[in-house]
Amino acid sequence: MTKQFLLTVVFFLFAFSLLCAQGKDAEKPVMKNYFIVFLKKGPIRNQDSLEVEKLQLAHLYNISKLHAEGKLIVAGPFLDDGDFRGIFIFDVPTLEEVRKLVETDPAIISGRLSYEVHPWMTQQGTCFK
Repeated sequence: MTKQFLLTVVFFLFAFSLLCAQGKDAEKPVMKNYFIVFLKKGPIRNQDSLEVEKLQLAHLYNISKLHAEGKLIVAGPFLDDGDFRGIFIFDVPTLEEVRKLVETDPAIISGRLSYEVHPWMTQQGTCFK
């Protein structure tokens, strides 16, 4: 199921970038690299409801901070109740920086969430800065 899910997400992102590119005048597309982070259920999910609420608020604050810094362009949850919980798209130069930034997230630190990172590219100027 995981492989099928990832293929579906990659297809969606490809289609999304093509739709965003429609109507753009570009003779020769310039590609730009990003990093996609899949947030998954972590190994420690036994927090009580009050702790979960605190972690969620801290998680959202961290997302807002990274977005304000211009490093995180897209973030959002998946709406089903599967193992994949959400997605981040980062605009930073290296995998090491992505890992460092993701590991500032309180939900990651607590073990409530885990993550995997994938390099990704799309045509520059299509959907993101």
